[in-house]
Amino acid sequence: MKTLIKYYKPYVFLIILNLAFLFGQAMCELALPGYMSDIINDGIVKGDMGFIRHTGLIMLIVAAGSALFAVAGSYTAARAAAGSSRDIRRSLFSKVIHFSAAELDDFSTASLITRSTNDVQMVQQATVMILRLACFAPMMGIGAVIRALQTSVSLSWTVGVALAVILCIMLMAFYLVLPRFKVLQKKLDRLNLIMKERLSGILVIRAFNTEASEEERFDMANKDLTKINMFVNRAMSFMMPALMFVMNAVSVLIIWAGAHLIEAQNLMIGDMLAYLQYAMHVIMSFLYITMMFIMIPRAFVSGQRIGAVLDEKASIEDPSQPQHINRPEGLVEFRNVSFAYPDAEEKTLEKISFTAEPGKTTAIIGGTGSGKSTLVSLIPRFYDVTEGEILMDGIDIRDISQHELRNHIGYVPQKGMLFSGTIGSNLRYGREDADEADMQEAAETAQAITFINEKEARFEEEVAQGGTNVSGGQKQRLSIARALIRKPEVFIFDDSFSALDFSTDKALRNALGEKVGDSTIIIVAQRINTILDADQILVLDEGRMVGRGTHEELMQNCDVYREIALSQLSEEELERGRE
Repeated sequence: MKTLIKYYKPYVFLIILNLAFLFGQAMCELALPGYMSDIINDGIVKGDMGFIRHTGLIMLIVAAGSALFAVAGSYTAARAAAGSSRDIRRSLFSKVIHFSAAELDDFSTASLITRSTNDVQMVQQATVMILRLACFAPMMGIGAVIRALQTSVSLSWTVGVALAVILCIMLMAFYLVLPRFKVLQKKLDRLNLIMKERLSGILVIRAFNTEASEEERFDMANKDLTKINMFVNRAMSFMMPALMFVMNAVSVLIIWAGAHLIEAQNLMIGDMLAYLQYAMHVIMSFLYITMMFIMIPRAFVSGQRIGAVLDEKASIEDPSQPQHINRPEGLVEFRNVSFAYPDAEEKTLEKISFTAEPGKTTAIIGGTGSGKSTLVSLIPRFYDVTEGEILMDGIDIRDISQHELRNHIGYVPQKGMLFSGTIGSNLRYGREDADEADMQEAAETAQAITFINEKEARFEEEVAQGGTNVSGGQKQRLSIARALIRKPEVFIFDDSFSALDFSTDKALRNALGEKVGDSTIIIVAQRINTILDADQILVLDEGRMVGRGTHEELMQNCDVYREIALSQLSEEELERGRE
């Protein structure tokens, strides 16, 4: 929670103003019972209509002042809460954007969404409640106790009894409800995760006819969340009637005790009614505090979850004094690189050394789980190496700022990811100042211009969220065009050609050789056809490099590569592919 306090500092003036308005509202509301007592005791009893009208006018002015203070207090509280929540959401988004893949895996996407939305909303609601009720209730409660004692000490025991009963109810509710709030947020995370996964994989679910089992799984998570919500809501629904019963019972008790004092001429009727109002103010103050005890513990849990994200130290940080690549060429060198995922018992990559030179294509192939994608993800520092070093143009990439490093890299992931917008906006994601000529050139190289020209709006054609209104091959070609438009020194294609047919694959590779032949090209591939012409091919097996060389060299001296090649193509087909 300490982390969140700094987000309220810009709104200190609003908070102070809110306290002033609350104080004014409390003073006005505490003054009204006194005026009512004066009207009854000095006006009605004596029949002084002038006094009644004068005092009644003052009461109207005070009541209007109380309403104005209440409105102003609500406005300032809402402004401070909404503004601080906006700043928290902005900081959360900025923090998550700079997370490495390790932190994203640690928190999970579903949990980060919940923390950025539901948890921030809970904190915002609690902030309003604190600024309105947590500050107002003590002012009102303490003031009402003082005024009640000034009105009648003989009736003070009635309020004491009421407060003792209310305190017992509050403690019992606090003991029962508080432990459930943390569980509640975890259950909500779980439900969001299931919903996200099922919506993403809806086609697979339908293809395998597992709708019933998935509905059952979702229903179980939904029932778990509902069960805890029901418990919390039952506790809240029990408390309010119980506290209202206490309030009404105390009213009856005060009237009963006050009647005896009036009969004994130790108390006036107006004073008894004023005392009743003060007692209600005291009890209402505790009702407000009770409401906070229900809301604030849950908000406290949400605040801890938000703070955990904001306090998380990124595993990948920029150096304090970053070095700069003065003349970028794109030379990438691995020196005895080993890597293990956080908390993993074994290394995913071990002792990898090679050099990818500008103007040449380096291909990486291997069996499933051999570490191909992990290897190329180390170059843009999605993860940092565990041992060894990776150099770009002779500089350790850990000594270069992430922004500058990634400016020199065009990365195309395994799964083409498009954002909602237009084809043009997705291509300009690679370079904001790209014009239509740049987009045309990139699309032609990526073999995407044909289907783009078929669209009525061409580059202004709408793209749905996730690119769901284009095919897998089209999505992949647009992802490649997005990287090409950046015109970097290093291109990384992480199995980016698998969604393309053989003819498009070959045409794309030929176009790449013509357009970006001076750049360093690193290709991760599953298909032998894609890498036959590579200048060097790295063969990975269980995280180790077991072969390096051209296609012909590896067919002669690398059993793993030869086995992969012959499992896909015959020797005759391999020869024709080379030709």
